[in-house]
Order: sequence, then structure tokens, then C-alpha cells
Amino acid sequence: MPQALAHDLETDSLQSLAQATVGCDFHIKLLEGPACDQLRRLGFCETMQVRKLANGRNMICTVCGTRMALSRDLASQVKVAPVPA
Repeated sequence: MPQALAHDLETDSLQSLAQATVGCDFHIKLLEGPACDQLRRLGFCETMQVRKLANGRNMICTVCGTRMALSRDLASQVKVAPVPA
């Protein structure tokens, strides 16, 4: 039971890539939503590091050394946590 509570607290502290701050590095922690398989094929997998480069109608970010543009809908399905400084 305590492990489940700790997992719930960690999940609650995550933010979506759409909400994340531009210019910061994040670890991808969770993919949730109907496009999970599509996101994984693009390289957005749990434990990968991503940097958000631009915000707008489409988010620009880097993952695996590649720049990608994601719609706000796709970016909202990527849950991230900040990389500790």
C-alpha cells in the first residue's frame, strides 16, 4: 500500500510537456493517452530525456538528439519531471 501511495504522489507531481517551461530539460516519466504507441515510435519513451525548445501551436523539442514538432494534443500526453540541476 505505501508503494502505491508513493507512486500516486509522484504521478501527481508530473506535468505535461505542453505545460513544461521552454529551455529546460526533462525526463519523460509517463505516456498516457490514445497516441502512446505513436509517441513511442517517435522516440518518446519513459526514461528518455527531452528538452523543450519552443512553445506555440506546436511544441518544438529535442529527444535522442533530434528536433521534433509535436501538436499541443500530443505534448499533453507526455508527462515529464524536471532533470535535477
